[in-house]
Amino acid sequence: MRLAGALVARILARIAEMARPGVTTADMNAVAEEMIAKAGAQALFRGVKTRQAKFPFPAALCTSVNEVVVHGIPSTRRLEEGDIVSVDCGVRLNGYCGDSAVTLRIGQVSHGVQRLLSVTQDALELAIGLIRPKTWWSDVAGRIQAHVEAAGFSVVREFVGHGIGREMHEEPKVPNYIDPRDRRQDFMLRSGMVLAVEPMVNMGAAAVVYGDATGWPVVTQDGSPAAHFEHTVAVTDGGVDILTLV
Repeated sequence: MRLAGALVARILARIAEMARPGVTTADMNAVAEEMIAKAGAQALFRGVKTRQAKFPFPAALCTSVNEVVVHGIPSTRRLEEGDIVSVDCGVRLNGYCGDSAVTLRIGQVSHGVQRLLSVTQDALELAIGLIRPKTWWSDVAGRIQAHVEAAGFSVVREFVGHGIGREMHEEPKVPNYIDPRDRRQDFMLRSGMVLAVEPMVNMGAAAVVYGDATGWPVVTQDGSPAAHFEHTVAVTDGGVDILTLV
């Protein structure tokens, strides 16, 4: 899984180098497709189907611009100064999966948007720092939620992290919030677990809707910007090992 994760990290690093005004998300996807093919890997997202979607996901990357939270389809739209784009990449290499995401600035962004990105990235780093065996996930999720809400932002409820291994989505579900009324999603961390931890944070309210008739892009209901950061991490006897690093 470390090899798959390292490939994802290299792809996202290359995409970050491209993040400037005038570039399209289709350009970004083309680079990712080439790197995945050259490595002998498969793009995890291409061909994924959901009940809401009118067709299987058509690309290697999810590229979600501004108010799009997740599942943005790469397009010929040119990114503009002040935009943000969340780039989510997943691959399968030698039978094992890696999954990571980062939200990139296009040129200079507003102070509020920069703060949104910083808080969301910090939420991921906070979670990773708390992961260790015999910890209940609700303790980690509660800290993520408290960190985000103290900053005046909202945690997305409809989409959560997940276990990952030979398949992209495995048990358990890994929420970024706690619901005192429903403890069924809680679980105890144990050595050997591998999780995709991925805070999704809205500048405004937490509610999301589908952005168009395709059933793919998920957008903030109030049109506010959203940020998304993700790492694939392994729980170890000593704490945590981030697998989606070069």
